[in-house]
Amino acid sequence: MNHAPDDIDRIMAVMQAAFAPEYGEAWNRRQVEDALLMGNCFYCLLTEAGEAPEGAEPAAAFFLSRYGFEEEELLLLAVDPEHRRKGLAAKLISSLETSAQKRGAKRLLLEMRRGNPAELLYRAHGFVPIGERVNYYRTPSGERLDALTFCKEIG
Repeated sequence: MNHAPDDIDRIMAVMQAAFAPEYGEAWNRRQVEDALLMGNCFYCLLTEAGEAPEGAEPAAAFFLSRYGFEEEELLLLAVDPEHRRKGLAAKLISSLETSAQKRGAKRLLLEMRRGNPAELLYRAHGFVPIGERVNYYRTPSGERLDALTFCKEIG
């Protein structure tokens, strides 16, 4: 599956703007490219108007997900801070649900660090906590953070 290099550039631009460096959550370009080469990873880009970018138009938000038998895991979801609180994350979650169902997913999964403010967004969209991993993440400074796992039944 080929992905336009400009789409990778768009993903990376949003990721650099959206993820705080102190948590080390942003992926590097190689990680994104490798995930997309696997064939079971998918992405969606949105402009600030909530549409797919055209031409050289920049993205304001994206998600990256991975499909496995009857499950789709949300790997990354990011909205450029300049474009937050405009409904882009909700539109991405809706798009993820629709596309995951078309691939045969019956549930969505995601994992995040404890204390991530995005937890409110996911709970508002029907994700419920199903587990935690104590001291799972390590920040660039060496601090250990718990991971929380969420699920949403969609099929």
